[in-house]
Amino acid sequence: MNDINVDILVIGSGLSGAIAALSAAEEGKKVALITKELEALGGNTIWAQGGIAFKGNQDSPLKFEKDIFEAGNNNNHRPAVKQISELGPKLIEKILVNQCQVPFERDKDNKLIYTSEAAHSAKRIIHCKDQTGLQIHNAVIKQVKENSNITIYTNHTAIDLLTYSHHSVDTSDIYKAPSCFGAVLLNNLNNKTCKVFANQTILATGGLGQTYLHTTNPMESRGDGIAMAWRAGARCVNLHYIQFHPTALYHNKGRFLISEALRGEGAKLYDVNGLQFMKKFHKNEELAPRDVVARAIHSTLIKTNHTCVYLDISHKQSDWIKNRFPHIYEYCFNNGIDITKEQIPVVPAAHYSCGGVSVNLNGETSIKRLYAIGEVACTGVHGSNRLASTSLLECLVWGHISGKNAAADTTVYHTPQTKNWEEENVPIDPALINQDWLTIKNTMWNYVGLVRTRERLHRAQDILRNLQYDVEKYYQTSKLTPEIIGVRNGVQVAVAITSSALEDRISKGCHYIES
Repeated sequence: MNDINVDILVIGSGLSGAIAALSAAEEGKKVALITKELEALGGNTIWAQGGIAFKGNQDSPLKFEKDIFEAGNNNNHRPAVKQISELGPKLIEKILVNQCQVPFERDKDNKLIYTSEAAHSAKRIIHCKDQTGLQIHNAVIKQVKENSNITIYTNHTAIDLLTYSHHSVDTSDIYKAPSCFGAVLLNNLNNKTCKVFANQTILATGGLGQTYLHTTNPMESRGDGIAMAWRAGARCVNLHYIQFHPTALYHNKGRFLISEALRGEGAKLYDVNGLQFMKKFHKNEELAPRDVVARAIHSTLIKTNHTCVYLDISHKQSDWIKNRFPHIYEYCFNNGIDITKEQIPVVPAAHYSCGGVSVNLNGETSIKRLYAIGEVACTGVHGSNRLASTSLLECLVWGHISGKNAAADTTVYHTPQTKNWEEENVPIDPALINQDWLTIKNTMWNYVGLVRTRERLHRAQDILRNLQYDVEKYYQTSKLTPEIIGVRNGVQVAVAITSSALEDRISKGCHYIES
């Protein structure tokens, strides 16, 4: 494959990447949208069940801001919170409702139906039953595919960002201000590399949940964007604030997200002895912030010496449950659990990264011409714990702004001559890759998980740094594949999270240090 030249490169085709590509293309810019998946409909977005925060009937931006700050332990960036609370509802109406015509649930009078979720003081969540992310993404991707200024490259894995200091053949370029001018990609089908040269690059690579043993995230969420930005020298912040969703289905087929919306609609949590335990932990019981509920479950599991707790919504009418949560009902039913009659076995699981690549209100990073949006970025909106149903909203707001901002730059940039990519031919040993991932996942879950101690974190740091040395050496001498790229990124992110956790000695939100 030949090298590519575009105005704007977007890495990642989830909601934030798709919105950024669309908003830049609408300004006449030529956009390359890259995904390592088989199709553009990928990322965490399609797994989002509950909904997206809009504006309730008894609501206001100030009330929304207050809820975000309370959930985030007042560790949030005030200008970012103000931006999402004021601009978010306007963009939902303009882009999702009017332009993309997302089929949000409506009543018989065609008015939007609002529901509540944990830590929201008003009913402001709009939804598409229990597949909100999928419906939103379907509608947005349809617009993307219809825009002639956007070229979608599926089955392409980003290896590294192109920067003057790392890739220019002119050694004096190291003295220039850190700048990004594209990325090196691997074609997953033929294992050939190519370079994409771009005036602006937008990272929209999603989360990092797969670095943990238990996660609600899909397989592609392995922290690629943070790892690439880290190696390029971008500032990353709050990486230790990993949100654990309280309720993932506990089943031998793996973890499956059981949406916050069930608790918003009245579902209750019980321990193995049938006791409703949340009353002991928070005044809002099941509607307490996610970190509180997740740690309450963790504590209950230890106290009862049982593998899971139980979520019960069976007191609701059967037809109502099937209509409100059709996807969750079907998934559980196919795995032997009828949620209209039975309790759902659940455990906490790594769900969302509140930190990431540090960005400003436009999505710009500390590296010139490089943006980061969505879960890979840290806008400061979430503080030390994310409020439910704000992730899709953040994708929409920063995706739109970054696309417009990147498109507005009319500077003519010089693209330097770059070093040739040296390819190795030693085959990858799958046993090594699999074992490396097991080491990462188990170390992160046991030592850098829901409850942390200084000793656990130091132990994790030693294990992960030694593993990173081995993985990097193996990467440098082996044939390039998506698998070796993934484990290289995974261990880099794990090391970064652990280091960030060691630096912060104060328990706050998702970061809980046990004395």
